[in-house]
Amino acid sequence: QVQLVESGGELVQAGGSLRLSCVASGGTFSRYAMGWFRQAPGKGREFVSAISWSGGTTDYADSVKGRFTISRDNAKNTVYLQMNSLKPEDTAIYYCAADSKREPNTIVIVSNLYEYWGQGTQVSVSS
Repeated sequence: QVQLVESGGELVQAGGSLRLSCVASGGTFSRYAMGWFRQAPGKGREFVSAISWSGGTTDYADSVKGRFTISRDNAKNTVYLQMNSLKPEDTAIYYCAADSKREPNTIVIVSNLYEYWGQGTQVSVSS
């Protein structure tokens, strides 16, 4: 059974930065396509970013493009989301997700295609 544990969320002022981490255990992390999603109060879960298990392909939602960077360290079983120039509208619970069924350079941007999910970490951005 794969477990994902997110960390790094906190309260930050607008314009600030945070780095979220997601550590995986119980599986072969180096073969998982990984993604970050977020859910703001009263809204549905939305795609933020994704990375292939090779690390060679990434994608971002338009709302975060140029501000957020996804990366992975397969030696540490960890995927990161570096978030810069944070805005109040980035306030949400951030979830990481893993999928084991993809080719090396394939990413997944649809939430219901992911097999495993973490519990989430709260990011709050004050204005």
